Amino acid sequence: MCVKGFDRIEAAVERTLGELESALGHCFARPELLVRALTHRSLANERAAHEQVFGEESLASGKEEAAGTGDNERLEFLGDAVLGLVVAEALFLLHPEWREGELTRVRALLVSRQHMAEVAEAIGLGSHLLLSRGEDRGGLRRKSTVLSNTMEAVLAALFLDGGLEPVRVFVRRLVMGETAEQLARELRSGAALGNYKSALQEHLQAARAGTPVYRVKSESGPDHRKRFLVEVRLKTAEGEPGKSLARGMGSTKKHAEQDAARRGLERLQAALKKAGAAATDEPGAEEEEQAAQ
Repeated sequence: MCVKGFDRIEAAVERTLGELESALGHCFARPELLVRALTHRSLANERAAHEQVFGEESLASGKEEAAGTGDNERLEFLGDAVLGLVVAEALFLLHPEWREGELTRVRALLVSRQHMAEVAEAIGLGSHLLLSRGEDRGGLRRKSTVLSNTMEAVLAALFLDGGLEPVRVFVRRLVMGETAEQLARELRSGAALGNYKSALQEHLQAARAGTPVYRVKSESGPDHRKRFLVEVRLKTAEGEPGKSLARGMGSTKKHAEQDAARRGLERLQAALKKAGAAATDEPGAEEEEQAAQ
């Protein structure tokens, strides 16, 4: 655990920031940036109201920034731009064969709110959010929009504290990682980008072969590096457990489901191709008649 500079932050926050630093892979020289990135406007408003009620002097804007008070919305603005830059740079360098349209489509999926919320879940960011009591009781720390916005604010804090390099390392490991590899496979195969589950569903509906059902078989690893094993089963009728089609792994349940769907789709397509090849190899009626003569 990194403790550098935490003398200005109360012990409870220090402990949670140390855990988050481990997940981010970066030791903050200015931990107040990370505190600011985690502070939702509901808590900032609660603090401001408390100061008014008790007649405490508000911090000047410059000191507020340095002390880590205030909310994370300005950092979210910066983080959105930094994220787009780093993902674009990585895709540009990793895939010189892709044209502009392909780069744009994949980048859009990688920086989407849905995917960034999944990244936030993967590192347990929700448990570190600093919220007002009311919003905390209301379950705000589990909402995907709040998680994705906070993840962008944290990336901005990383950038301001250490420059682009720690952002690049984190983005390549967790924002891109297996998701970028999966999207690259989909581009090559012509599948619906980012959605093997939909592609599998459509395939099964067209063949009238049943409905895919996903179940988590196991999970392993610490909270910030979870690995999920998901099985997709082919359910043909109500009340039946269904036949196992494939299993997939991922850092989130959604990633594991997509991986299972991809493997299941590939298995069905391979079986269909094999059946087609076998049918082509079989002699037709005319050939059978000629052979008989």
